[in-house]
Amino acid sequence: MPDRYYSVEPIRGTTATLAGSEAHHLLHVMRAKPGHPLVLFDGQGGEYQAELTHCGRSTVELRIGPKLDIEREHPFELTLAIALPKGDRQRWLIEKAVELGVSRLVPLRTARSVAGSEQASSKLERYIIEASKQCGRNRLMQLAPPQKLAELLSQEASSIRILAHPGGGPFAELKLNSTENRTLAIGPEGGFSDEEVAQTIEAGWKTVGLGSRILRLETAALALISAVVLR
Repeated sequence: MPDRYYSVEPIRGTTATLAGSEAHHLLHVMRAKPGHPLVLFDGQGGEYQAELTHCGRSTVELRIGPKLDIEREHPFELTLAIALPKGDRQRWLIEKAVELGVSRLVPLRTARSVAGSEQASSKLERYIIEASKQCGRNRLMQLAPPQKLAELLSQEASSIRILAHPGGGPFAELKLNSTENRTLAIGPEGGFSDEEVAQTIEAGWKTVGLGSRILRLETAALALISAVVLR
């Protein structure tokens, strides 16, 4: 199967130019030559068979084939609101969220959020692109601006809203329609404060427990995402 590459510019017509890290990979890692086949996507849905036609010093020119309407998305929108961890754990979390089909990620600011955990959005977006290339998604997971919990509670009334919290109800008791949008909230290492939990319940959220063990936040996220995706 040909390698997948991402076009920052929307794909229009029968030719395209790649620059930056995508061109660097083709030129200096793959050492690709004219005639090299690849798959190109622009994050807006569908993908294209393409062929390298010219190698420049820092760009490559491509011939674009017909668009293939291939989608690998869920039949529902899945939002993950989470207090991001620091360092490599953040990259790992984003990669797995993309692989599991999260539609939108909201970096969440809570009473116990870790200071300095928010990275530049450009770095997070690069993580999203790389994970999308690897797992075959043709639509990029959206990255929302960081939000306080109160902002999130006022915005997500159109979906079933689930907050992970020790002592919450069993996940098996949740009733999920196959096409119903889902919003998940995961707190920081210290968990949500009692006041924050009370606010979410008052706003109509469901609280669910994830077992008797204390999970790191990225483990909790993976468990809850998998549960709502595979339900």
